[in-house]
Amino acid sequence: MKNLELNGTTRPEFGKKAAKAIRKEGNVPCVLYGGEKVIHFQLQENDTNAFIYTPDIFTIELNINGKKYMSILKDSQFHPVKDNVLHLDFLQIFEDKPITMEVPVHLNGLAQGVKDGGKLSQDLRKLKVKGLYKNIPDILNIDVTNLDLGKTLQVGNLNFENIEIMTAKQAVVCAVKLTRVARGLAAAAAKDEINK
Repeated sequence: MKNLELNGTTRPEFGKKAAKAIRKEGNVPCVLYGGEKVIHFQLQENDTNAFIYTPDIFTIELNINGKKYMSILKDSQFHPVKDNVLHLDFLQIFEDKPITMEVPVHLNGLAQGVKDGGKLSQDLRKLKVKGLYKNIPDILNIDVTNLDLGKTLQVGNLNFENIEIMTAKQAVVCAVKLTRVARGLAAAAAKDEINK
């Protein structure tokens, strides 16, 4: 996982009014969970762009009033109209405690079904995994070269080292769908078989 360092300051006041004042100053109200105590703090809104508007995943080293905490982004809230960040939740992470997070999926190779005239469709862009944060990869690479026409690849067929997949086993990651051309070719092949 990529690593980011951010500086934050604790916020003494909570509630809607205090959060509004924080946002007015160009900051984002944040909360850090998972440690000995919950920490309410704020980050500069400009600093959040690096890890929010990207498909990449990060470990974030938060420096809050001089004390450092390793964390991951757990949840984010956006303004329904302006789309700016309203609130961020972070989870403190530890070397020996497994965490659950979503990791982007990348399909590798040219599927056999695509060579036969089908079309590859990706149903899941991310998978939920559990493991120690040092074992969680930036991306889950999935080889699709053996995927035939009309076949699907389900989560239950996948296996990655040192991490457990938490997404439902029957969920479809990708499929090679029959196109009109492929149906025509299949029908022609079947007709040829009958005429032999």
